[in-house]
Amino acid sequence: MSEKEFKLDPDCELRFEVESKKDTVDLKLVSGKAEVFGTELAPDKPYTFFPGAKVAVFTYHGCTLKLIGNTEGTYVAKETPMVMYLNTHACLERLRKHADEGFAKGEDTRGPVTMVVGPGDVGKSTLCRILLNYAVRMGRRPIFVDLDVGQGSISIPGTIGALLVERAASVGEGFSQEAPLVYSFGHLTPAANLTLYNILVSRMAAIIQKKMVVNRKVASSGVVINTCGWVKDEGYKSLTHVAQAFEVDVIIVLDQERLYNELVRDIPFIRVVFLPKSGGIYKIGAPALPDSCMPADMKVDDHMTKLVPIEPGVKLKHHILAVSLASEPEDLLTSNVAGFICVLDVDEESKMMKVLSPQPKPLPKTIFILTDIQFMDSN
Repeated sequence: MSEKEFKLDPDCELRFEVESKKDTVDLKLVSGKAEVFGTELAPDKPYTFFPGAKVAVFTYHGCTLKLIGNTEGTYVAKETPMVMYLNTHACLERLRKHADEGFAKGEDTRGPVTMVVGPGDVGKSTLCRILLNYAVRMGRRPIFVDLDVGQGSISIPGTIGALLVERAASVGEGFSQEAPLVYSFGHLTPAANLTLYNILVSRMAAIIQKKMVVNRKVASSGVVINTCGWVKDEGYKSLTHVAQAFEVDVIIVLDQERLYNELVRDIPFIRVVFLPKSGGIYKIGAPALPDSCMPADMKVDDHMTKLVPIEPGVKLKHHILAVSLASEPEDLLTSNVAGFICVLDVDEESKMMKVLSPQPKPLPKTIFILTDIQFMDSN
């Protein structure tokens, strides 16, 4: 079993995935301070992660970490969105303090109701977890609402749920599941029965608003809402319904400028915040699943067009990347390309790639598509 030690500078993040289907990986904080998705790590305590886990360990002040076990995609990232997430938390905390001041004056007020939106696989659930953990560390008691029926982090997939968060999530298992409010939707996407989905959303919003009326601590702490990745057409209308039902104060848009601009245009009375992500690499097509393992509403060929984000690593060496003209990941399938580059080498620590390009000028800030085509210069 391998054992590696990593020294992180301030504002850096160690990222890794658990490789084996059988083995686990232990993480230890040797020195300094660090956190996993907003939960602080205790020094010299082993934290166990199971197969399939994707972990990011961040430090604001610097630390030394030890990994025991087999991991893949392991690297230290020097550019992360964590400082932006902390600033977002600070803004929400100011709104909570304003609510406290209002209560002290006898006013009928409440803390921020925040909704996190964006396409699938951009980190909405992770951001919700970070914001909730930071709130709890400030002594708050926020409510977490999960409307993503495809994942179901509070209950099973096909449900929407709400949870009073009274302590930080455990590093390996997430938030305590004591007395959640759960409604059964029965499908993995709101599109399967949008009328029922909207009814359940409205019902949950009404229950939570009553909870906030009778409990000042909860009211000033506010609500954090995770949403589905369905953001176009009827999915967009569903998001506006959520905002209306919960009387949302702040909408955080992850990764998609188009969605941000639409919400600013259509809901000008709600504060909309955009948190960008840097351009990345995607591949088109996920591993095929047996029919018996596929969700009921998924077509057999859906996996062939699924977009899979790719972290820069040595496996990219010698591969050809297509330089897409798509402005958003969802447009990758139908957008043409500006050209192609070849990956000559990858520095996993810095996540820098050395590429062979037909043009001497800098590459545009865009999205790259990984292909199976490889090129090796004989020279």
